[in-house]
Amino acid sequence: MHAGMSMPASNAVVPDATPEKLLADKHESEFNHHLAGLLVLVAGLFLLADGSIRERWLVGRYLWPLCFLLSGVFILIFSDTELWPFASQSWYFGLTHHMEVLQHKTFAVMLLIVSVIELRRARGTLTAKWSGWVFPAVALTGSVMLLFHDHRGGMHGPNHMELMQRIQSEHLSFAVTGFGIAVSKGLSETPITWRPFFQRLFPTLLVVLGALLLVYVE
Repeated sequence: MHAGMSMPASNAVVPDATPEKLLADKHESEFNHHLAGLLVLVAGLFLLADGSIRERWLVGRYLWPLCFLLSGVFILIFSDTELWPFASQSWYFGLTHHMEVLQHKTFAVMLLIVSVIELRRARGTLTAKWSGWVFPAVALTGSVMLLFHDHRGGMHGPNHMELMQRIQSEHLSFAVTGFGIAVSKGLSETPITWRPFFQRLFPTLLVVLGALLLVYVE
């Protein structure tokens, strides 16, 4: 019954676990975090300089939501290159069999939702009060998701436990900063005495999150 079947040797190397593939995955993951971090940092800087930019350039008010839009599009398409069209694995299989892939695409959709809402608010075509709470809600949800982020990086090698602890620690720092962003953004939308302070704290924390993503390493 087993004629013609080649049984893998007990010490065969799984293709996805070769040193070359692991190194490529490491570089890809770090690049994704670094590019997302750069865009988040730039968005924060645009917000901090919003007044002066808007005075000189009316389009300046759209720049920070566009950073989120670019980040969302990039993560949606390029975050998992084992999927089509970069490889043969289907999106359905990836989304239903790999929690990390599902989380990446969920983060991308969340970024796209925020960018569309904030672009419409910047244009003045969306003035409903609920729209100001979309960003805080998404930031809070994303921060909670980071606490349970399934990351396959660092799962191999003699020091894999140390690597996983470092990756978890880095994602925890992202989550804590994200909570701060959610709270400060929400309070910046609230008519309270300290509102101007939170309007500055919110983009400052975006810059902090961007910097943390830029120094991410696996």
